[in-house]
Amino acid sequence: MTHPDPPLLPAALIVVATPGEAAHLTGLNAPFRERLRVQVLISGVGPVAAALATQRALLVAPYALVISAGIGGAYPASGLQAGDLAVSSRMVQADLGAWDDGRFLDFTALGLSVLPAPPGSPEAHADPEVHADPEVQAGHFPAWKKAAQVAARSGARLGPLLTLGSVTGDHAAARHLQARHPGALTEGMEGAGVAHAALLVGVPSLEVRGVSNPVGPRDRAAWRIPQALAATRRGVEAALLTLLDA
Repeated sequence: MTHPDPPLLPAALIVVATPGEAAHLTGLNAPFRERLRVQVLISGVGPVAAALATQRALLVAPYALVISAGIGGAYPASGLQAGDLAVSSRMVQADLGAWDDGRFLDFTALGLSVLPAPPGSPEAHADPEVHADPEVQAGHFPAWKKAAQVAARSGARLGPLLTLGSVTGDHAAARHLQARHPGALTEGMEGAGVAHAALLVGVPSLEVRGVSNPVGPRDRAAWRIPQALAATRRGVEAALLTLLDA
């Protein structure tokens, strides 16, 4: 007599850049084991590494949610302090564009797109509204529709989280990014890469960042990494609980 296969549990993929960030998520499976599959993936640092690792994982197994998790710097205008938590309303690849005599031109101004094909073509994204959105074409990826619930549950701030291939190291550059992206909370190096890969396969994504330091000159003595890692775990746990509520 054959027995039916047990129902497949919903699954969450958590993408982190470094082994240190992964180590702080040890044991995360335990509270959710009966209701949710949780996979922690170390991608390597940077948006390209994060996108490639995320895409590879999503092509192997089904996931209901992808979470880009890690520590990062907070923009001064955000008011966030070390140990605080930020949750994405959107994930922005903030350095895509071109400089023209001191002026930054984003992909909208340049008439370019991060997406692989124009609307209506066979290769276009399954959701034509997403594909036609100029914000998405410029590398501004929408966060999971329950992002506000995650922020409320975890005591986090909700807002745009920026991704850059190079960490910002001076006050002038930080002010310029804040001016280009009003309301930006934090800066990291992977979130938009994760979101881009998830978007192309139709899986919702979210970024959570524990704040370790202000964006600006590198003052490692002022970094608060343990507090940032604890905040990151709080955000991930809130996202998983919210997924179970869905």
